[in-house]
Amino acid sequence: MVAGRRDSILVFTPDSALARKLRRALDTSTAPALELECVESLSAAVRRLARQAAAPVAAILCDTSMLADGEADALSMLREAAPDVPVVALTGAETDAECEMRRRAGAADCVRKDRLDDYWLPKHLRQIVASRAATASGGQHDPLTGLPNRVQLYDRLQHAIAGARRRGTRLAVLFVDLDRFKQINDSLGHAIGDGLLCSTAQRLSGCVRQSDTVSRLAGDEFVLVLDDLATIDDAAMIADKILIAMNAPHAIEGHDLHVTVSMGISVYPDDADDAESIIRNADVAMYHTKEAGRNSYEFFSTQMNVRVVEQQSVERDLRRALERDEFQLYFQPKVELASGTMMGVEALVRWRHPERGIVLPGQFIAIAESSGLIVPMGRWILREACRQATEWIEAGFDPMTLAVNISPVELRSKGFVASVRAALDATGLSPGLLELELTETALIQDAKTADTVLHAIKSMGVGIALDDFGTGYSSLSSLKRFPVDTLKIDRSFVHDMTTNPGDAAIVRAVIAMAKTLRRNVVAEGVETPEQRRMLRAEGCTLAQGFLFGRPAAAVDLARRVRSAQRS
Repeated sequence: MVAGRRDSILVFTPDSALARKLRRALDTSTAPALELECVESLSAAVRRLARQAAAPVAAILCDTSMLADGEADALSMLREAAPDVPVVALTGAETDAECEMRRRAGAADCVRKDRLDDYWLPKHLRQIVASRAATASGGQHDPLTGLPNRVQLYDRLQHAIAGARRRGTRLAVLFVDLDRFKQINDSLGHAIGDGLLCSTAQRLSGCVRQSDTVSRLAGDEFVLVLDDLATIDDAAMIADKILIAMNAPHAIEGHDLHVTVSMGISVYPDDADDAESIIRNADVAMYHTKEAGRNSYEFFSTQMNVRVVEQQSVERDLRRALERDEFQLYFQPKVELASGTMMGVEALVRWRHPERGIVLPGQFIAIAESSGLIVPMGRWILREACRQATEWIEAGFDPMTLAVNISPVELRSKGFVASVRAALDATGLSPGLLELELTETALIQDAKTADTVLHAIKSMGVGIALDDFGTGYSSLSSLKRFPVDTLKIDRSFVHDMTTNPGDAAIVRAVIAMAKTLRRNVVAEGVETPEQRRMLRAEGCTLAQGFLFGRPAAAVDLARRVRSAQRS
């Protein structure tokens, strides 16, 4: 990839919905700069490739499922128009024989269209671009780190597999990915990022034997081949050494960078018996490590593939849900402990799935975050919640504060501040009635961005609440740095405060600290009269939980408010 230039990917498909899906996948991903050029006819694709010298194309995605019987001719024409550009056939469900037929016709690879999500598509394209660059240069080493590149990695792995097959031994592949590398690139620049990649390469090389292979696959992804293992535990030992080695700060041009890695491990012949499958399985295991919290490793298991398929199914349904308006907001009351008067509500999203019924956030929010779908979903939630609050006021209800949860992904997304302002302008809700709830994790993941965004939000008059307070590790520093108005005591402390002196002490300390710092405090998860009495005795004024009301649809909550006003 040339510095300052976006690698162009030519997409040949008459399916406009697929083209939109591909664009969304890249727009919401953290992949390096990739640009899609979509054409709907074979002749248009050939004409575009005729300008290859002036405007290079890094790869071609060809939707063969739309070509009926002419797909072999189309693949051949694309290969003739640009012999050095890899063609990837986008297909429906295919067999190995069908894939082999397409490869003979000129396709470098076959990918099922239902697997092109926001994680795997950018990863696949990035590896195609890196592989083409290595092939074009004729080299077998990464020019930045000096490590073997993708071409040499596959060559060495295939030889290692052949040797292990003859000897009847095992080998392992470690897929290593730097955690949150994009944030370093974006905030400190690519020169610092390149220095970090070189430092990582050195540390990885220092953790293995001379007979092992450390390679850079693409971007911030490294693959290690550990040959001739005595036991599987040897692979775990190397992974532990890597975690320890990466724990020390990287000194790059005056910056001490603290970076962790996520790793996945796949074993021959236990998990697969060919190079492509072993690397793919290690990649799947690495993906699960990231989901589990990063800075660790996992061994591949067949259940992981089942989970990947399930996640892809949920993500596909989420996209349709956005288009078909399948989301609905529920609202949970926030009450004054002394009087029981409703002072506000928290908006909570529910998914009205056409087959599964009501789906709770815990079953889809994480997937929405990893795919980037949380950004459009969050904007809908914010605007719809503000609209509903305004509708209640126009119906004669007393104004109540409206709390809306904000994901870390939303907070870091471009245009977030503008989307908050747009929601208020479109609905006419007073900014003082809106409160955005964030967790400490959202703040510390990118403190600089969070600081800028929250001060901009605060300048509008919108309130900021720190959710799950006490469960993070930087609570006091968060209160000092960020413009927080409200602390929400996590439900885990409230749940056992009547029986556990330690939890009671934490609740007491948070309430006292909030008073001293002149912050509002809300207790979450209040379920019993005993909890309510203890919270009142300690000076907590606001609470929410099942004792005061479960989350309810807007119409049901309005009915409750009217009933309370009549009484």
